Amino acid sequence: MTSRPREENGVRSGPHRVGDVMTRAVVAVGRRARFKDIVERMEQWQVGALPVLEGDGRVIGLVSEADLLPKEEFRYSGPDRVTRMRRLSDLAKAGAVSAEELMSTPTVTVRADATLPEAARVMTLRHVKRLPVVNADGVLEGIVSRGDLLKVFLRPDEDLAEEIRQGVLDVLFPAPDEPVRVTVAEGVATLTGRVEDASLVELAVRLVQGVEGVVSVDCLLTGTGEE
Repeated sequence: MTSRPREENGVRSGPHRVGDVMTRAVVAVGRRARFKDIVERMEQWQVGALPVLEGDGRVIGLVSEADLLPKEEFRYSGPDRVTRMRRLSDLAKAGAVSAEELMSTPTVTVRADATLPEAARVMTLRHVKRLPVVNADGVLEGIVSRGDLLKVFLRPDEDLAEEIRQGVLDVLFPAPDEPVRVTVAEGVATLTGRVEDASLVELAVRLVQGVEGVVSVDCLLTGTGEE
């Protein structure tokens, strides 16, 4: 599926997609991978989770560090009766030896054409730190982490200001009563100037806020006739 830029009042805005920030070279394991092999791969590649694949690369689960820890937690002493009732899944994983027994399933995944806010929402609602990225057939294409979603906030202030200027201000206010300016500092965009159509100010703020990497917007725009 090919994503298309949004268009609002003639302003085109193409948000970053998961495919823009995901890690494409993903370390994965098969369902029969053994416990020690899983730990070794996590250590070797410095990752906190491994997708579990079968067949032609279809994702069937995800093994994370959290899935492995019960084996150490319950190594020396058995849990009391209340703990056993509350943590049946963890107790099962404490005795697991293969990826199939350890993995969390069904796997929460995301498509490469999902927007970054969509992926962030899934992570928040499902309480996960990373998402396998799959195609329509469930085949692994990459993996996206919380850190990946935050990369847009590393964009230079100068780049943000230029995108706001060309993609929002020059389109909404092509002939302002006085120059409409934008400055960006630490991701905070400040808009100043006087415009003829004050009804477009709210739209301008909304579009600037939608520029990925913008932390917040300080709008000092005024309309003609306003004090």
